[in-house]
Amino acid sequence: MTAPRRPLVRVLVSVLAVVLVLCCGGAAVAGWALARGGTDTVGAVDFVRPLAVPPLADSRVDDRGRRVFDLLARDGRRDFHGDGRITRTAGFDGDFLGPTLRARRGEQVVVNVVNRLAEETSVHWHGMHLPARMDGGPHQTIRPGATWSPTWTVDQPAATLWYHPHPHGQTEEHVYRGLAGMFILDDDREAALPLPRRYGVDDFPVIVQDRNFSRSGEFKVTRNVFAGIGVLGDTLLVNGTVGPYLDVRTERVRLRLLNGSTARTYNFGLADDRPFALIGTDGGLLPRTARVNRVQLSPGERAEIVVDVRPGERVTLRSTAPELGVGALADRFAGGADRFDVLELRAARTLAASPAVPDALVPLDRLDPAAAAATRTLSFSGRDINDRSMEMDRIDFAVTRDTTEVWEVVNRDGTPHNFHVHDVQFQVLSVGGAAPPPALSGWKDTVYLAPQRPIRIALRFTDHSDPDVPYMYHCHLLYHEDAGMMGQFVVVEPGQSPGRPPRHGTHAQHR
Repeated sequence: MTAPRRPLVRVLVSVLAVVLVLCCGGAAVAGWALARGGTDTVGAVDFVRPLAVPPLADSRVDDRGRRVFDLLARDGRRDFHGDGRITRTAGFDGDFLGPTLRARRGEQVVVNVVNRLAEETSVHWHGMHLPARMDGGPHQTIRPGATWSPTWTVDQPAATLWYHPHPHGQTEEHVYRGLAGMFILDDDREAALPLPRRYGVDDFPVIVQDRNFSRSGEFKVTRNVFAGIGVLGDTLLVNGTVGPYLDVRTERVRLRLLNGSTARTYNFGLADDRPFALIGTDGGLLPRTARVNRVQLSPGERAEIVVDVRPGERVTLRSTAPELGVGALADRFAGGADRFDVLELRAARTLAASPAVPDALVPLDRLDPAAAAATRTLSFSGRDINDRSMEMDRIDFAVTRDTTEVWEVVNRDGTPHNFHVHDVQFQVLSVGGAAPPPALSGWKDTVYLAPQRPIRIALRFTDHSDPDVPYMYHCHLLYHEDAGMMGQFVVVEPGQSPGRPPRHGTHAQHR
């Protein structure tokens, strides 16, 4: 079904804005908005619960040498606050979120996804390079009671990826309920570096999500009509934990940060502004370690950081006001003034030694924009891309296998957006005409789009051609995605024309 081009909320925003201007005057509205304080939990969080660490998913090697995982999507119930209020949730293999899948480059994997929900869902492997039929987008839905078993060979560098549903028009709701998890890839280059990598010992997933709770404890899907970006919660969950602390027993700890929120952008750093080592982003390790004191992540983005701690200290991971670039008035409603205490690191009195983080990490083969076979412009505005809303049966364009392309992606309105593309990681060539900052110097699959600051990226489409089954590109503010801010492309052989997308999901078989 086609997402509406003008969602009701956009009409309500326009009407409400007119009413406020008529009743109060434009200056009064602006003054009220600027005076309005954002959500601020700095100094107000009681860190009383140990950080939940998602278990590593069990796997087995079948008689064909494939690493096989099993995931069960199910409804759940959880008391997040420890006060008896029960929240209805959903998760994989549990009541909220899912286990961490882990595989090595070169392995063939199979994931048997069983849907025990009362509705269709899907599972997209965010950041993974794989055939379109295995991607888990809106064309690969899983019926209730059915099993989907995608299989592919891992062929990309070590990285922190994740998985989440991608049903057309319902992604925000499924992710908000809790259906998500981390997928870590390993390779020999990463393994040769002196980095923390013992999962749950000195290497931790940190999945950050915001939620609103009703008085009875249920998740509230409340949207600020002025911002029009989706749900902005006032309570943070970290790996599903409210008010978490992490006991650190080594001199250095690796945190794999994932912005798993549906709309909110975070600006992560330490409360005392100490620098930390930024070693990786969406697609894996950076060419060189960046010593920074902030890393900003929009929905879907990841960052790997290594934090030095001193014996016996406590230091808080904090999100300060993000730089959204949408202006003071819009910032207030879009989370640009919000601050959160996220996670308390509690260092033991005696810490095990950790090697220093190296300056040089992994070499990056730069894509040559001069060799691009095509240059495209993707303009984001309202809920459309290039003035078109998502159509499940429309392929927007085809790219040719084994070619490089340059895309210029630009936010044409005053609302926060970001950009995510399936299948390939890309390299950022420029941001607003300037060289990219260190956090955008490696492989990326998701990037924030500040208004009127075009981002040029280079993408290489090496394999996995299929004229009929498309990959997605879209805004990863999930409310925008669901409202139609998404398009589709196929990878074809030289001289081949695009076909027609499947009308229904595939690979979903009843057991």
